[in-house]
Amino acid sequence: MSTPPPPPPPPDALPKDSPASSRTIAWVGPFAVFMVWLALDRYIPLSYPAKEVVRDVVLIAAIFGFSRHVLPARAPHWPASIALGLAVCALWIAPDALFPAWRSHWLFQNGITGHLKTSIPPAELTPIMLVLRTARAALLVAVIEELFWRGWLVRWLQDSRFERVPLGQYTPLAFWATTLLFAAEHGPYWEVGLLTGMIYNWWMWRTKSLGDLILVHGVTNFALSLYVIAGAHWTYWM
Repeated sequence: MSTPPPPPPPPDALPKDSPASSRTIAWVGPFAVFMVWLALDRYIPLSYPAKEVVRDVVLIAAIFGFSRHVLPARAPHWPASIALGLAVCALWIAPDALFPAWRSHWLFQNGITGHLKTSIPPAELTPIMLVLRTARAALLVAVIEELFWRGWLVRWLQDSRFERVPLGQYTPLAFWATTLLFAAEHGPYWEVGLLTGMIYNWWMWRTKSLGDLILVHGVTNFALSLYVIAGAHWTYWM
């Protein structure tokens, strides 16, 4: 009896003979570029909207340059992911909508978490700026952050040879460490960031699908951006 052929490699994996550094940068590279841009943004000698366009071109180049081999082709649970993304958006909005003084409490604005401020000068809130900012949040940031948080970090915390860990496999340490770090990334909105990190980590565990995580994150960001624009709630855009 002939030996059955080995199963095909998972769609999220680079070739096994590729260097470990190449496999890591595919997941981490776009996030690193994004963080460097944010750190240097004030020093970049470009005016709006040129700076926004250049930023988006750089991020798109980083995604396809580093991560084209690991980008998911589909989101098999897309109806539930869209619904969950809208629910998470409502979660972000609810505290400040129900309790107007909520975000001014010292728990949310202090020397550690920072203070509310918008990253866009009021004079630059033009239609093209709003379109670019919304598209970036929904399409680019969702991809960049999910590659890093749910695609790489949660697996790397389980095994430094992270490609051996299947997508969606969790341990308590990996689950809560990524949740807490994700919350810290959101500054004065840390408490809704904490809940969002828990929900996204849970959805990754349930679906085992990076495509669904990118979709749910993108829907959350898109819906929240529409809320920001409709009500001029610019502090959500830190």
